[in-house]
Amino acid sequence: MKHVRGPLCTIDVGDRTAETDAIDDILESSIGGRALGTRLAHDRIPFDVDPLGPENRLYFATGPLQHSTMSFTGRMSATSVSPLTDGLLSSNAGGFLSRNFTGTGYSAVEITGASDELVIVHVTDEGVEFEPVPDLEEALVSETCDYIADEHGLEAEHTVVVGPAGENQVRYASIMTSKERAFGRGGLGAVLGSKNVKAITFDGDSTREIEIPPLQMDVHREAAQSDHIMRDQGTSSVAEYANQVEALPTHYFSELSFEGIDGVSGDRVEEKKYQKGTCSACAFACKLPTRDEETGLETEGPEYETLMAFGPNSGVDDIVDVMQSNKLCDELGLDTISAGDSVAAYLASEDEFGNADLIHELVEKIAYREGIGDTLAEGVDRFHDDLGVENWSVKGMEFSAHDGRTLNGQGLAFATSNRGADHMYAEFYPFEYPLVDAADAFPKDGLEGKPPKIVTLENGNVIKDSAVLCKFSRDFVTPDRIETLLDADYADLLALGSEIVSLERHFNNQRGFDRSDDTLPYEDQIPGFEEGLEAYYDERGWNTDGTVPRSLLEESDAGGTPADD
Repeated sequence: MKHVRGPLCTIDVGDRTAETDAIDDILESSIGGRALGTRLAHDRIPFDVDPLGPENRLYFATGPLQHSTMSFTGRMSATSVSPLTDGLLSSNAGGFLSRNFTGTGYSAVEITGASDELVIVHVTDEGVEFEPVPDLEEALVSETCDYIADEHGLEAEHTVVVGPAGENQVRYASIMTSKERAFGRGGLGAVLGSKNVKAITFDGDSTREIEIPPLQMDVHREAAQSDHIMRDQGTSSVAEYANQVEALPTHYFSELSFEGIDGVSGDRVEEKKYQKGTCSACAFACKLPTRDEETGLETEGPEYETLMAFGPNSGVDDIVDVMQSNKLCDELGLDTISAGDSVAAYLASEDEFGNADLIHELVEKIAYREGIGDTLAEGVDRFHDDLGVENWSVKGMEFSAHDGRTLNGQGLAFATSNRGADHMYAEFYPFEYPLVDAADAFPKDGLEGKPPKIVTLENGNVIKDSAVLCKFSRDFVTPDRIETLLDADYADLLALGSEIVSLERHFNNQRGFDRSDDTLPYEDQIPGFEEGLEAYYDERGWNTDGTVPRSLLEESDAGGTPADD
């Protein structure tokens, strides 16, 4: 099996130390990326850790495919204990960082401790340096990137940065890279901010040799020749279809379609697109550099989830207003989904849907924890009672789009996800629209036959997140091609994916998570929800209370103290 190579670099920002450790035994059974980060976190982070305390650890890792020239490989993974969900969580980001990271020669970088002053950490193949940067306190993401470029000659593609939201420990603060790409969900920016780290740079010429089969060029050529609509509209291309089938959250989840969809559709996004945008080595080029000529506003996006949160769910029907919300979140370092849903909750409580000026004001208040922003910065799960609104979250994470009240399988997938209400954990929604071949499609209603498919998709996404491979490669990098690229049997890869999902769940079990957390605010609207949940547990080999049995952890040779049978 192909796997990433190189030692682990552990950086204690409190002690200002860095050391390397060989982890070959872990690498050989982990591929890289999310699987590697999960194994390290499971073994090295205390089960009772405070997510915002110095003992929490944050892992950055690439996979073997970052050593290729193949499309869909411009991504990398980050893993830590989330201050939003309170569970173990991996997030990944696109852009151009991953290949600069491989240049350091490390398979993974671990950040621990907490600095007594704001610092930038510089990681190279020659060592680690710490730079105090008090003048960058609450600097915007672009300002920090410009400073690093001016002072160190490293462009934004070499950096991970937190904005004011991360420094102020907003529970859904993102880590930004390449200025406008985000390790978005789960608040990992707050973890970095709690350690008083403003940015980390990665640079070097020590990329490890990993031979990737010639198939990579076939994938690259097909991506370049594709006429897929995502190459013009990104994920915003699904907006009108989701609206048509009533799967588009609107007015803080009180409705499932939006009268003003034409004003924020994929067509409107495409009209604002002024050039092609891509990630490292990718010819698919589905990113969305957009510009409004009248105001001069430039941003990247909005993608569909951002469009949902700051558009229909906030009652906004003007694409420029959504672009402005997107721009603010990128500069301030906020997850657009959680930020947009939190703002929408406030709008619902004040009957202010559609008030774009208020929305933009609230986004800034959240990042700086000013006034009502201090409340909204805690996330819907923690503030919904104060505002008198419904708790639209799972495991503390705000909902993305592709509403489970219409797409019932996606609804169950939201509930079972270790990450919370995130659509990319299982990525079941395409099979219910359908956006896949009819032979693979499921009816939207009910859960018959869906739990085993959810398990397979979750396991498969672990492999993509570990390789690391973009989820939008699904039409190009099929299971048989993954076998070739990783030199492994796909059934064995799925078994590894299952093991990692169980490791995540086991870690969370030790923090108190069980079946009572696998819930939805609308589960009574999904026929057979309880039976579907039981079928999911049975497929995974878990206990009926949603915990991982001792025997399963022992089979996987996992560390820690497994839950009892």
